[in-house]
Amino acid sequence: MFCRCLAVFAVFCAFAMARATADVIQDPPLMRAQDALPSDPDGAIRAAREQIAAGNMPGAIKGLNEYVSGHPFDMAPMRFLGDLYFRGGENSRAEFIYQKMLAAHPNDRETHNRLGTVYATENRIDDAIHEFNAALPGTDSVNDLVRLHERRGDLEKYRKEMQHLADLFPNDANIQAELGQVYGALHQPYLATVYFRRALDSDAGSLTALNGLGLALMDEYDYSGAMDEFRRCLQLDPVNFTCTDNLGAVQLQALQYDAAMQTLVRAHGLAPERSEPLVNFGYLADARGDWKKAVSYYAQAIEMWPYSREAYVDIGVAYEAHQLYPLAQAALVKGISAVPDDGRLHVLLGQAYESQGERDKAIAEYRAAEKSTDPDVVRISQEHFAKLEGPEKPQ
Repeated sequence: MFCRCLAVFAVFCAFAMARATADVIQDPPLMRAQDALPSDPDGAIRAAREQIAAGNMPGAIKGLNEYVSGHPFDMAPMRFLGDLYFRGGENSRAEFIYQKMLAAHPNDRETHNRLGTVYATENRIDDAIHEFNAALPGTDSVNDLVRLHERRGDLEKYRKEMQHLADLFPNDANIQAELGQVYGALHQPYLATVYFRRALDSDAGSLTALNGLGLALMDEYDYSGAMDEFRRCLQLDPVNFTCTDNLGAVQLQALQYDAAMQTLVRAHGLAPERSEPLVNFGYLADARGDWKKAVSYYAQAIEMWPYSREAYVDIGVAYEAHQLYPLAQAALVKGISAVPDDGRLHVLLGQAYESQGERDKAIAEYRAAEKSTDPDVVRISQEHFAKLEGPEKPQ
């Protein structure tokens, strides 16, 4: 079973690019004038999250929309409304909101990050790279930049540029942390730990570096060390969603299931609109022997976030483990349509095809998986391909 990257974490870098001028679409129908309401941005987001936790996403959007219409200068609720539209597949509405915000606040990095995600899902690679660069430092854009540069075919150039920048500014915590994230995304955890530790030498309170170091240690199977880093992160920011979810994830890997459940419940409470805790709940259910419950969690995660790589991987693994290859195939085809650059999905789909006797389709998927930056994925795909590359055996 593949080892899962269980959470996305914040990163910093040294440069930001100006936002590209974007076409603005018409105001969505729900964005209409409302009677004045008391200003309470935190309360508006909290109320929306309570609705989401209760399973009422339409109610969350409706209430938040009414608040935003009456408080057009409250940035956080407006951005959260865009996030909910995007998670619901209403890209044009989300894009409209983000563009509207950036027209008034062109240096808002969090909104640049969100707009970059919209463009990335629409395969607008250059626009997405521009937005993700404009979102740095201070957001979780680096993983996306690595994937986009890989898609564009200039990943090695990007890596060399970031390495050169880090060499020029060895005491800049933001630059060192960003390079650490680049190496983490390239599945080189040792190098990632080197640069995250350099970042912490310059800024011991860098949540980015603490989070990144924890995840790199997870990839090196140092679960105790990873937990230490996530707990340090939570000492600095007790309500940080990413630190909390990552702590739950490493507790899962360390087989500390009861502790993991408590941590993940807390993470889900902090951000019920996020899919990561649902994926981890599924992993926990599977570990405890209830694979059907696990599949239901993975399906919920995909419904909450249609681009959840880990949910597609895990649901594919679960179905294949129980020889439900047609169900695995259907889930994995959907996953690849959402995140076509994930080599794990291609390997799993190849296995589903191979198990159903569809040799040519299996070979095509293994070939696609060979392009992955994950050496384990490449190795597994090559092993499968080697078994199938000879002449097809007569029936």
